[in-house]
Amino acid sequence: MAGEKEEKEDVEELREVLSVISKEVPALIKGIIASVFSEEAGRDMGRAAAAFYKELKEAGMPEDVAVKMTEGYISTFTSLGEIMKRAVGKQKSIEDERIGKEISKEVSKKVMEKLSEKLSKEISEETAKEIEKELAKQRREKSEEEEEDED
Repeated sequence: MAGEKEEKEDVEELREVLSVISKEVPALIKGIIASVFSEEAGRDMGRAAAAFYKELKEAGMPEDVAVKMTEGYISTFTSLGEIMKRAVGKQKSIEDERIGKEISKEVSKKVMEKLSEKLSKEISEETAKEIEKELAKQRREKSEEEEEDED
């Protein structure tokens, strides 16, 4: 009995921890992304890249090698930012996918309703036209019979 109670407490504690993590981690990642892609961070990254390039050139690196190495240096910053964006984006994409499915289901439902209404209306109009044709045919036949009787 004590084991079950302890297990329930552990489960509840884990639930609380996961709840906090699910709220706090995305906010932390967003903060990091904002700091990595801020105007100030961009200036700092530019200065760092320029200093890196300058050091390579002063060390006698050929121009093309220095440029490629500097591009690689900068790409590490942007790659890190992309990884963080994806981490936050996955959480959003799951929610977006769920919302997208709901919207799709609702749109399909509305389309089916409208299609059903239209078909119903077309069938009714078609049926009405057929009835009118039949009545007109019967009137003609009756009129022809009356003409024959008069002759």
